[in-house]
Amino acid sequence: MTYHIELTTRDNGHFSFDCAPDQDLLTAAANASLTLPSQCRKGSCGACSATVTHGRYEAKEHNADVLPAGEGAVLMCSTTPRSDLRIALPYDEARVLLHSVPRRSTSIVALETIARNTLRLELQIEPDADGGCAAEFEPGQFMEIEIPGSDDRRPFSLANTSNWDGRLEFLIRLQPGGRFSSYLRERAKPGDTLTVQGPAGAFGIRDDSLRERWFVAGGTGVAPILSMLRRMAEFQEAQPARLFFGVTGEDELFVQDELDSLTAQLPQLKVELCVWKAQPDWTGFHGTPTDALRAALASAGVQPDLYVCGPSALVSETQKIIAEFGIPATQFETERFTSA
Repeated sequence: MTYHIELTTRDNGHFSFDCAPDQDLLTAAANASLTLPSQCRKGSCGACSATVTHGRYEAKEHNADVLPAGEGAVLMCSTTPRSDLRIALPYDEARVLLHSVPRRSTSIVALETIARNTLRLELQIEPDADGGCAAEFEPGQFMEIEIPGSDDRRPFSLANTSNWDGRLEFLIRLQPGGRFSSYLRERAKPGDTLTVQGPAGAFGIRDDSLRERWFVAGGTGVAPILSMLRRMAEFQEAQPARLFFGVTGEDELFVQDELDSLTAQLPQLKVELCVWKAQPDWTGFHGTPTDALRAALASAGVQPDLYVCGPSALVSETQKIIAEFGIPATQFETERFTSA
């Protein structure tokens, strides 16, 4: 027995596939040559969230904190059908791939410390059989990088924008005991070969909205937002924008020069640097980026589109804030961290 699954994207694209009752929806979609946005595939990150609008289903073990608000919210990787289902996807049709996620060979061309426990990693895609090495992706998407000597992969958001040169830029927080972090800290060097898989992910700018764009980032969660702002600068988009970028201490701040460059290119962009445990002489915002967001919403009198990336606590607090101010969940886009 199989059940019929119908998917509808945010921009009214339609897909369908069959799913067995003992099979999760994400796997069944992949078996039907539909690659849906996902990340951990273990029910913990929320990247494959969707909403069942009709039908019965069973939710396997998952982290309820990453589910979007509302009835029928599910994670595709941890949901099995108990009847035919109709499902609404929270992203556009272009984010559904009709093929597997590409794998590419790359080499390290730059590896530098940019703040305490934070590295900038730049990779160069190796030319394929036809000589092409273009880096094609949407701002907000991520790549999975294989840990050398293993089949394990770790996802990292891209900080740059699409380019014909094959350049991929990542901002990576080194995690204590993390396998990929240990490789970067102890063994990685320019010239090393790394395999990447991607691009993937549904996080990104909503081009169908004319509302103000407000961005909230914690630590290296600024990477995909930096990609979005760089795209805005490249396209000379005129929508008002604000960035609330937060770290714990001043020694963890980075990409200030890049942000200064972006504010010069985008006069409508306002950047608020937020330090939670700041020294007395710190002249920026004292507190978290969500503290700054709440204060700005209280005084601005607007309901912007919100783009949020960082630790789960930051994402959850932002969700509480937008509920306080009556901002619809449809104006909230997010990407949560996983450890490296």
